[in-house]
Amino acid sequence: MKLPGWHMPELIRPSWPAPASVKAVSTTRLGGVSAPPWNSFNLAHHVEDDPAAVRENRRRLAEAAGLPGEPAWLDQVHGTRIAGEGARDCTADGRFTTVPGSVCAVLTADCLPVLLCNEAGTAVAAVHAGWRGLLDGVIEAALDCFPDPPSAIMAWLGPAIGPDAFEVGDEVRQAFLQKQPGSGEAFSAHGTGKWLADLYRLAAGRLKARGVTGIYGGGYCTFTDSERFFSYRRDGRTGRMASLVWLDRGDDR
Repeated sequence: MKLPGWHMPELIRPSWPAPASVKAVSTTRLGGVSAPPWNSFNLAHHVEDDPAAVRENRRRLAEAAGLPGEPAWLDQVHGTRIAGEGARDCTADGRFTTVPGSVCAVLTADCLPVLLCNEAGTAVAAVHAGWRGLLDGVIEAALDCFPDPPSAIMAWLGPAIGPDAFEVGDEVRQAFLQKQPGSGEAFSAHGTGKWLADLYRLAAGRLKARGVTGIYGGGYCTFTDSERFFSYRRDGRTGRMASLVWLDRGDDR
């Protein structure tokens, strides 16, 4: 039975040519029960929201998305570790699986969620990619988990802070210029010693450098779209969205 005032959470279904066995969704902030400033569909326990509200939101997520099981939530630290199968409630910034029904998930509120799958539809991964993770190689770490060549892997880039809102210092730009040749095009001047960084372009550059050509998604801005998305940079104390990917068990509906 649905609670009074229950509204179906608004979910984003990735537009990518993934095999039928690959299922994926990304959430918005709409359709939950959390009170401000986490209103309303916060899915993270670590942001000081009411634990009961987070549990109800996660229940609604499972129902609305048709999840085959509880996602393997991660303690994300802006690193490059990708957790494998069987790793639950662990410290990592991505998860990879080849097991049908095992749900990979990452939480974000400005950082870039990257969902990956192979063309065979037998392996998937979810990655949390802020600028530190991108710089240090979190996407490459996830690609290394796949037995497939990069040309047989596709990526979907979910809601993140947009290129007109993500201001960084010159040290961030210089770090990317040193580690990622050609990344200068992802930065535009924004005052003395300040730059606007394009996370989508930086991530696409990393993927392309590894040989991934099937790159989809992008075009969101969590910072400017306050109605649909949480944004840590905009609000500070706020909730988190989730991006999830899994393999159909065959009996999923």
